[in-house]
Amino acid sequence: MVSRSYSNLLELASGESPSPSFNRIPRRIPRVVTVPGIVPGLDELSDDDDASVSSSSSHSSRDRTIIVGNQLPICVSRDPNSQKLSFSWDKDSLLLQLKDTHQYQNHADMEFVFVGSLREEIPISEQDEVSQILFDSFKCVPTFLSPDLRARFYLGFCKQQLWPLFHYMLPLSPDLGGRFDRGLWQAYVSVNKIFADKILEVINPDDDFVWVHDYHLMVLPTFLRKRFNRVKLGFFLHSPFPSSEIYKTLPVREEILRSLLNSDLIGFHTFDYARHFLSCCSRMLGLTYESKRGYIGLEYYGRTVSIKILPVGIHLGQLRSVLDLPETEVKVVELIKQFRDQDRIMLLGVDDMDIFKGISLKLLAFEQLLTQHQECRGRVVLVQIANPARGKGKDVAEVQNESYAMVKRINEAFGQPGYDPVILIDRPLQFYERMAYYVVAECCLVTAVRDGMNLIPYEYIIAREGNDRLDSVLGLKKCASKKSMLVVSEFIGCSPSLSGAIRVNPWNIDAVADAMDLALEMVDQEKQLRHEKHYRYVSTHDVGYWANSFLQDLERTCREHNRRRCWGIGFGLRFRVVALDPNFRKLSVETTVSAYRRAKTRAILLDYDGTLMPQASIDKSPSAKTIEILNSLCQDKNNAVFLVSAKSRKTLSEWFSLCENLGIAAEHGYFFRPCRDAEWNIRVPAADISWKQIAEPVMKLYTETTDGSTIDDKETALVWCYEDADSDFGSCQAKELLSHLESVLANEPVSVKAGHNNVEVKPQGVSKGLVAECLLATMRERNLLPDFVLCIGDDRSDEDMFEVISSAVAGPTLDPEAEVFACTVGRKPSKAKYYVDDTTDIFRVMQGLANVSNQSILSLSLRSTVRLDLDE
Repeated sequence: MVSRSYSNLLELASGESPSPSFNRIPRRIPRVVTVPGIVPGLDELSDDDDASVSSSSSHSSRDRTIIVGNQLPICVSRDPNSQKLSFSWDKDSLLLQLKDTHQYQNHADMEFVFVGSLREEIPISEQDEVSQILFDSFKCVPTFLSPDLRARFYLGFCKQQLWPLFHYMLPLSPDLGGRFDRGLWQAYVSVNKIFADKILEVINPDDDFVWVHDYHLMVLPTFLRKRFNRVKLGFFLHSPFPSSEIYKTLPVREEILRSLLNSDLIGFHTFDYARHFLSCCSRMLGLTYESKRGYIGLEYYGRTVSIKILPVGIHLGQLRSVLDLPETEVKVVELIKQFRDQDRIMLLGVDDMDIFKGISLKLLAFEQLLTQHQECRGRVVLVQIANPARGKGKDVAEVQNESYAMVKRINEAFGQPGYDPVILIDRPLQFYERMAYYVVAECCLVTAVRDGMNLIPYEYIIAREGNDRLDSVLGLKKCASKKSMLVVSEFIGCSPSLSGAIRVNPWNIDAVADAMDLALEMVDQEKQLRHEKHYRYVSTHDVGYWANSFLQDLERTCREHNRRRCWGIGFGLRFRVVALDPNFRKLSVETTVSAYRRAKTRAILLDYDGTLMPQASIDKSPSAKTIEILNSLCQDKNNAVFLVSAKSRKTLSEWFSLCENLGIAAEHGYFFRPCRDAEWNIRVPAADISWKQIAEPVMKLYTETTDGSTIDDKETALVWCYEDADSDFGSCQAKELLSHLESVLANEPVSVKAGHNNVEVKPQGVSKGLVAECLLATMRERNLLPDFVLCIGDDRSDEDMFEVISSAVAGPTLDPEAEVFACTVGRKPSKAKYYVDDTTDIFRVMQGLANVSNQSILSLSLRSTVRLDLDE
């Protein structure tokens, strides 16, 4: 099949559709990358060119998804005689099973391309040919890594640093996980870049979806997003994501977080894993998330990064086909003779031989069971299938030695002639053999101390459901109710979805032993009910359902891509894309100053905290430079300048006592004065503040229980601030306080609002928008229609001002030719049409305006001096 990627990068850079000849000539896979991180000719394409790529190419009638994983779903074998390579699908690969989405109508015609590495090393002389064969026959694009690079990437950074950390093992000593190695990190980044370059060979950025899998490729999203700002990119993490206290020990924590946030959709197996990721984003990057209509999203530089929580499922068709094999039936008959016919009950464990699977804890619990329950001796057998470890190292050898020693001890202590309590199978088993063990086992034990998903319980449930032939072998009546029992660790990803399982803390040996006993003693009817509940879930939430659901959400998340302006900022792994509404643009100093110079009547409204003063500043009082700029603006007779703040009038009067002509609106506009020497006015009916007697005790309660929080008692308002408290706890307490205050103040004439790191109670009808309305109305009464309006603010309370200013355009309060600049601080959704990055940008604008006013004042002064000289 012809690839749908662009064959000419110059066409891509210009945003043109592929040439007609592209559709007629099959595209050959380019030569393999010989230098890590470089594709010949590709780096000539600039980021600016990429940002301008449009979606002008016609949409294909068949969607395509590029599946990216560490390993391709391909088995490789070499004929010992001819040395010829042969390739076949790896039926057990999860990546291959994603194609099962064809059963869902919305993805029935989905085409899949796979990008990944091969398990076997391919000589350089054969790599071109292998690439072509795999693409033509399997739609697979292989990445070829040198043995040294592969070892430093996979066995080094992935298995020695990321894998232990994500499973809560801190490198407190060289023996406990690998200490951070900058060289291994560089190898990890290099391999991710090689994978990205391979994707670039086949991607059509306008139409294709890219789905990246697992912790091996966590920085790949940055490389793709840098090349194609609008790439439709999903990422799914199949391992646990650790709590922020664990994750923040990683020296490259921010680089990985920011790279993941270059995805459009990030998937996790459980809410716990997602919650830990969101907590890390909050604590380390200052990002907050929102849940809208059931979807969790993070706002990241104007892009919404969605969070997906859905555990992966099994491939139902594959398992049923294995159960139908004659070999499976033969093995089941053999196991029945070995166990059931000998009046033995089988407990089954299936785990990889690594430190996180809890094999030794399981053996200790089984030893405890035999010690406490003599009736189990000679009757109950634990069959432990130990799959080969995926990694290497001292810890794997220690687990193996410990397991063998414990099995030997238990068998010596409780064994009888013809009876071994524990049977340890450490040879690789065929899949049908494993399924046969599931069929015969009365209970499956999965007691990992930490695991991502673990599909063993799902496989066990399907095997216990069986089929007619196996039912006959087992002596079950036709349509008889099936039964199964599961003992699962609380720390594995599938645990939340198996509500009928006996959940245990694997570290609590007594509890696990008791769970084993409960599973053995439970009545058949209860076992049947639990099995039916599990089977309904597992059979309807298979891998096809999971993949279809993820791709649906990815499509939904990417729907707005072409409606936004995108451009990249930042260097290296701190690169990110800014995505904004086409009408939302950065405030230009030159444009603003030019409009200011042309104007004859100007209205300027400025917020204080976060606008003229950075939020992070400890000393909140204005600098001498701020006072100087404000005075320059206020001395211009064509200007009406107002400072609009949530602070008290006493504080603002003290801070801005040197600004004679500065108008001030205090406490969100409740108090209002046009200049320093004027009296304070009240723009709303006088407030009854008796409600403070209700609200203040509630706020004090939350202040006492939230370290770092304070109460700001103003004349007409109360503000609970938690900017110095723990961000997660403060946010949680703020939500509770908001709900508490809304409840107790329901009958009071006040509004309760959550702001940036605060919860505020203020009189109803008071807002900064009211200040803007009053200023424009007052100027109109004086026949002064502003032809220049500048309004700058940084938080939610300022949105009211932006709304009033924007709606006043073409209205009776502004000059018909008025130029309006409503501007927010930071790139974020806003009612303003402009933004600036930070307070530094604001000062550049304000200084530019002040310079124009100073020149105007100086010019008037010189003209007055010349006139006086002439009069004399």
